[in-house]
Amino acid sequence: MPEFRLIFLAAAGGDAGGGVGVIDFDAVIERRNTDSVKWDRYRDRDILPLWVADMDFASPPVVIRALQDRVAHGVFGYGNAPRGLFEAIAAYVADQTGWRLRSEWVVWLPGLVTGLNLACRATGAPGDAALTLTPIYPPFLSAPKLAGRRLITAPLRLAADRYTIDWDVLAESVTPETRLFLLCNPHNPVGRAYEIGELERLGRFCERHDLVICADEIHAGLVLDASRRHYSIANLSPELARRTITLMAPSKTFNIPGLGFSFAVIPDPELRARFRAQMKGIVPDVNVLGFAAALAAYREGESWRQALIGYLRRNAEITVEAVRAMPGLGITSVVEATYLAWIDARGLGVENPQRFFEQAGVGLSDGADFGAEGFVRLNFGCRRALLLEALGRMRRALPPG
Repeated sequence: MPEFRLIFLAAAGGDAGGGVGVIDFDAVIERRNTDSVKWDRYRDRDILPLWVADMDFASPPVVIRALQDRVAHGVFGYGNAPRGLFEAIAAYVADQTGWRLRSEWVVWLPGLVTGLNLACRATGAPGDAALTLTPIYPPFLSAPKLAGRRLITAPLRLAADRYTIDWDVLAESVTPETRLFLLCNPHNPVGRAYEIGELERLGRFCERHDLVICADEIHAGLVLDASRRHYSIANLSPELARRTITLMAPSKTFNIPGLGFSFAVIPDPELRARFRAQMKGIVPDVNVLGFAAALAAYREGESWRQALIGYLRRNAEITVEAVRAMPGLGITSVVEATYLAWIDARGLGVENPQRFFEQAGVGLSDGADFGAEGFVRLNFGCRRALLLEALGRMRRALPPG
C-alpha cells in the first residue's frame, strides 16, 4: 500500500500546514508507555487497540506549534478564551454548515460529555424523560440517569443498507413526561450523516412534542462520503434554534481529545441561563492549552483536515470491503462520517464478539455499551498497516466462509 503524504508549502501570509513539512499518516508513532488510555488497556499484550475514539495520528503541525509556543511562556495560570477564538470558530462553522453564530450564544466547556450531562440537568425535572436513538455513544445512555431522568430509547432501523430513523417507533416511544431529545449527528457508532430532510422531520417531531434538542456534533468535521455534508439542526429554522443546545469540539477532527476543550451553542437566553446554572461550582474552566490548541486548529488546520479526510476515506473503504468478506459479519457499504465502523457480529454465533476478537488480538468496543449486544465498533483512525494487520487477525479468527 503506497504511503499517503501531504506536502505543505509555505504561502504568503501563513499556511495551513505550519511551514514546509510532511504529514505522513502512515508514520509509526509509538503510543505504548505514554499513559494512553487506548493503548494501556492492552499493556504487555499482543492486542491491537481499535476501540476508543482516539486516532493514532499526530495532531496538526499548527496545533503542535501553538502548544509549544504556549508552553515556552512558562506560566499556566487561569485563562480566558484567547482573542480571535470565537471568530475562528464562527468562520469554520459558517464554512462547514452555513450557520452564522453569535458570540453570546457560546458557552465554553472542558469536554463534550460534560455538555451532555448539563443538558440533561438543565431540561425538565427529576422524573422526566430523555429520548434518544440507539445504538448510541454510551454517555447518551448514562447522562439522563445521572441527572435523575428516565431514559427512553428508540432503535434505529437498518433499511436498504443504511441506518435510518424508525419514525413509527419514535412516535410510540415519546411520552408526556419526555422533555429532551438527545441527537448524535453524525451518529456514533453507525456513521450516519443525517440528511436535511431527516433533520427537518425530526425538528417537526420535537416541536410537536415540545422537546428541547441536545445535538452532539463532535464528528461534524469528519464527513467521509463525498456525496454528503453536515447539517446542524439548529440552523434549519429560528424555532429550532431556540430549543436546541448544540455541542461542538475540535477534539475528534483534529485529534486533541486529551486537551479538554469543547463548547455549547445555545441561542435561547433562557435555555442558556439554565445550562449555565448547572455549571456553577462543578464544571471547571477550560485550561490554557486547550484554548491554544482550539484556536490553532480552527484558524489554520483546514489543509490538514482535508488530508485526513482523504486518508480516512480510504481506510473506511478497506474496512468495509474486508468485513463484508468475513463470514458471520455485517456492515453497511458506506461509512458516511466518523472514523468508526459499526459491525454486526451476531452471525458469528458467539456469546461475546468483543471478547472473541480480543482473544484473536484485536481490541474493539463492545456493542452492548452502545445498547446493542452482538455488535462491535472498530476505530479505523490509525495507520493503514496497523488496520490491515487487525483486519487480517479478525479474518484468521473466523472459520472458512
